[in-house]
Amino acid sequence: MELIREETLEKTRKWFRAFFVIGIILLILFIIGIISLVSYGLIKGPPPLAVPQTTIYYANDGNTIIGESVHNGENRYWVSLNEISPEAIKATIAIEDRNFFDHYGFDLKRIVAAALADLKAMAKVQGASTITQQYARNLFLEHDKTWKRKIQEALYTVRLETNYSKDEILEGYLNTIYYGNGAYGIEAAANYYFNKHASELSLAEAAMLAGIPKAPSYYSPFADEKKATVRQQIVLQSMVTNEFITSADAQKAQEIALQYNNQGRRITQQQVAPYFQDAVKQALREVVKLDERTIELGGLRVYTTLDTEIQEKAEQHINAIIDPNSKIQVSLLSLEPSTGKVRALVGGRNYLESPFNRVTQAERMPGSTFKPFLYYTALENGFTPSTIMRSEPMSFSYDEGRAVYQPDNFNNYYANDFITMTQALALSDNIYAVKTHMFLGVEKLVDAAKNLGITSELLPVPSLALGTSSVKMIDMVKAYGTIANYGAQVTPVFIEKVVDHTGQVIYSHQWETKQILDPALSFVTAHMMTGMFDLRLNDYTSVTGRAIANLLTRPYSGKSGTTQTDSWMIGFNPQLVTGVWTGYDRDETIDKVSERSYAKRIWASFMEDALKDKPIVTFTPPKDVIARTVDPKTGLLATSDCPAARLTYFSKGTEPTEFCSIHLPNIEEHQHDTEQKEKGEKYPGWFSKWLKWW
Repeated sequence: MELIREETLEKTRKWFRAFFVIGIILLILFIIGIISLVSYGLIKGPPPLAVPQTTIYYANDGNTIIGESVHNGENRYWVSLNEISPEAIKATIAIEDRNFFDHYGFDLKRIVAAALADLKAMAKVQGASTITQQYARNLFLEHDKTWKRKIQEALYTVRLETNYSKDEILEGYLNTIYYGNGAYGIEAAANYYFNKHASELSLAEAAMLAGIPKAPSYYSPFADEKKATVRQQIVLQSMVTNEFITSADAQKAQEIALQYNNQGRRITQQQVAPYFQDAVKQALREVVKLDERTIELGGLRVYTTLDTEIQEKAEQHINAIIDPNSKIQVSLLSLEPSTGKVRALVGGRNYLESPFNRVTQAERMPGSTFKPFLYYTALENGFTPSTIMRSEPMSFSYDEGRAVYQPDNFNNYYANDFITMTQALALSDNIYAVKTHMFLGVEKLVDAAKNLGITSELLPVPSLALGTSSVKMIDMVKAYGTIANYGAQVTPVFIEKVVDHTGQVIYSHQWETKQILDPALSFVTAHMMTGMFDLRLNDYTSVTGRAIANLLTRPYSGKSGTTQTDSWMIGFNPQLVTGVWTGYDRDETIDKVSERSYAKRIWASFMEDALKDKPIVTFTPPKDVIARTVDPKTGLLATSDCPAARLTYFSKGTEPTEFCSIHLPNIEEHQHDTEQKEKGEKYPGWFSKWLKWW
């Protein structure tokens, strides 16, 4: 008997030793496994957290959203943890993973409890995935249910836990979890369901949203508000159990009648300035050097230069002036000449019907709007505003005499007399322009235009002086902006800065100044361009801005241009340079009288409206510029006997020194009066006004 007891005891000891050894081995293996997993996570490093997110475009105020990218009907935004309502964070943890801050990616107690519950029900009735596991799952775009995927998901969970803090994991989860109806992340959900930001969510709203991810199509309040409300109550009770809130708080939240966003989401598909946004995307590709996927799905915050008030005014004046039954097209670009910041852009009358951007893509003949480039070049080569030439019908031979060009003036009106360059520009005299062009040599104008930023091909022929080579509007406005900016190069700027989904600034516009024109000659050119609105320059025909001069309340420089198929008006003051083009896309001629005036009328009404609340700002003459009062007809110093006189600026050393003798019987008799005028001691009423402006 004793022997049997000894044998039994020995067997027990053997089994105990065996279990002990096995236990030690299993413990060692477990420790090795844990170390291996941790080592794996550290060696592999942090997994990429980038998932498709909505890119948002802001206006120049940094707050107004003008548009967004939408990927396959999905909205994705990334906000930091401190931009999320504390109630939303607590509600999520309470219902999804109450032990989130206590485990290392896998909740063993929860796994065992879920397994027992499933075994008892003989079906899967309880989940055990932690927030980290769910976040790892969200990082996979394909949700196929295979063992390979589950293993990858587990390994991702390890990598997340070993390389990121709990706050970083929680932030990533809240920004990627699906809340139904195309809303990914808590910010998109807050926008969609409650028309507010995630930071503004109340306890009741947060509990409602926290309950949706379990089954978005089932618990969405837009799908079944009754079921969603029951789920909300469960979330609130979980928050009470976890001591995040009191029972009184939960009861109060349950009694609140939630106000949902009837429009479905805060940001709608109806975007502001769609042509402008296309130009911004082009700048993201060409200037910021981003690829298409990053632009559309990178969760960027793009801060643009668009002024929504100015943009709205541009669209309003276009719609008010153009006959709604007309099929004529339009484009408008307005920017600040001192900075290049684009404040308004209209690329066509209807983006949905035609997304073709006539500001950045179309090439059209600019007509006489090309002449300021010619006359600046003339100033560089010895001409002055008072240089005179005859305006009369004539022909020009070129191409070594093998070709002849015979320009004509509008309606075949000619002075058949001498006119000054100031008058030639104001009256848009074609003969004077071509004479100047041929005198300088046709290559000079090509070089000048290219220097100003005209990118289109320009033919070095006599007719180039009249704008017969097609160009882009954006290039023309850029060139005018450079003249307005005292010759400092102007580059259209669409983007102030770009911020990635983590809040890091990846691009910020750097201001550079490059002087490409002479400041004094740029100023003289700009002042000559005021002549199109000055009725004192009327001669054999009226100045080209006569029809809109009475609409203007401040000084502007500008030039219009007309061809059979194109109508242009480009002008500026120190605050804004704006170009307007109207015409037909298919080279249809502009035959209706009313349509020929669209560009000028839109420009005048828009500029006045855009600047109405701004102070009158004038150009300051550079130090190498001198003012003289001249007779508009002769370009010589005016006397009191001249029927008209106009303040004109010259580059120092080129100003006239002779007095006009056509209207003057005795030069010496008026010498004193003229000197007093130049000193500012005696001015006619009209002269006082222009001296104040200029």
